[in-house]
Amino acid sequence: MTSALPDRLPEGAFRARRLIRFSHCDPAGIVYFPVYFDMFNGLIEDWFSQCLGIDYASWILGQRRGMPIVHAECDFARPSRMGETLTLGIMVERIGRSSLSLRFLGEHEPTGEVRLAGRLVTVATSLETQRAMEIPDDLRAALERYREQCRESAHG
Repeated sequence: MTSALPDRLPEGAFRARRLIRFSHCDPAGIVYFPVYFDMFNGLIEDWFSQCLGIDYASWILGQRRGMPIVHAECDFARPSRMGETLTLGIMVERIGRSSLSLRFLGEHEPTGEVRLAGRLVTVATSLETQRAMEIPDDLRAALERYREQCRESAHG
């Protein structure tokens, strides 16, 4: 499960701030849990484009590649409410031949309290054949650089 996550994001981890909006919440006034998975997906898109240097829209629409989620899990430590801000971060857990395991952490601002910890497994896919494909070399190299950047910042 997600219990192996760090208590905090490593300094080198890609982060994005997300304001919790009315549309994210259920009638109890807290974030409706499936919304977090939409936030994770948006974080992946931003991470590809802003951190890995790979235009996500072009990767999907132009190159006809996809990264569908084949496994998802999340631990919800505390609820988040409308008007609060979360910092979401992403870490690479494992790079396989065609699969990619990612870890997510959601921290409350300004306290840094961990509100949620998640894990997604995605698979590189040809949108033409709808079959798994090997992670392309350019993406693999960017993922390896990012993973090392996170490791280095976590250890020193």
